[in-house]
Amino acid sequence: MKLVIPGGSGQIGTLVARYASAQGDEVVVLSRTPSPATAARPWRTVAWSPEGHTIGRALGPWAAEIDGADAVLNLAGRSVDCRYTPANRRAILSSRLDATRAVGDAIAQADRPPAVWLQMSTATVYAHRFDAPNDEATGLIGGTEPDAPASWRFSVEVAQAWEAAAREAVRPETRLVLLRTAIVASPDRGGIFDVLLRLVRLGLGGTSGSGRQFVSWIHGADLVRAVDWIIAHADVSGAVNLAAPEPLPNAAFMRAIRRAWGARVGLPAAPWMLDLG
Repeated sequence: MKLVIPGGSGQIGTLVARYASAQGDEVVVLSRTPSPATAARPWRTVAWSPEGHTIGRALGPWAAEIDGADAVLNLAGRSVDCRYTPANRRAILSSRLDATRAVGDAIAQADRPPAVWLQMSTATVYAHRFDAPNDEATGLIGGTEPDAPASWRFSVEVAQAWEAAAREAVRPETRLVLLRTAIVASPDRGGIFDVLLRLVRLGLGGTSGSGRQFVSWIHGADLVRAVDWIIAHADVSGAVNLAAPEPLPNAAFMRAIRRAWGARVGLPAAPWMLDLG
């Protein structure tokens, strides 16, 4: 099949592109920095620039890659690994909405629209809770928890706006799947697991805050197999949680990483340190 991955130059896009290419699929990544296929990365990277896109706006040559593709996996959006300044918040939201609308327009204008559009979302959309897990059918949307900080509400609002933009743009011929993805654990450089392991190596990989908060995660190998499975199953649509079946409290999660690395001690981060960060 042909798989197009807007915003696929990061960690998750590389994981999926590597897996799909090894399966014999044609993979095209849409990125601000085009590049030819290489032995290490046997997929084409085509230039695109979705900034400021509004519905109905003219599209660039990149849109031809989506016309006739079998599947689209939209991962585009500014990294949230930053301070939540007003400027960064605007960029986080606008980058996701602009890219989603551009992908939706490309699908709407295609003579041969893809059969499935997989739209990245986040498990952060769910409420912080201890009483029950959040599944797709009965999970509680977050942002209204008692004493929820503004950063929580912002993350939930971004996730909801992101999903709404995809729902508004999708056409009947294309199945839409919203990937509510947990933390992706892979050994690739630059991912969240790499960041956490660096803290452990520096002796800072202790409990964050109370340590009771649950950490949902998924192994990179399971994520790419989940994407492959969703594409193959035409009866799957709407929100899908991508997460390992058993989340861990933060204290146990960090303890497992320290044990794997052989680190005996990890300095904890008090709540005021997290707020400062």
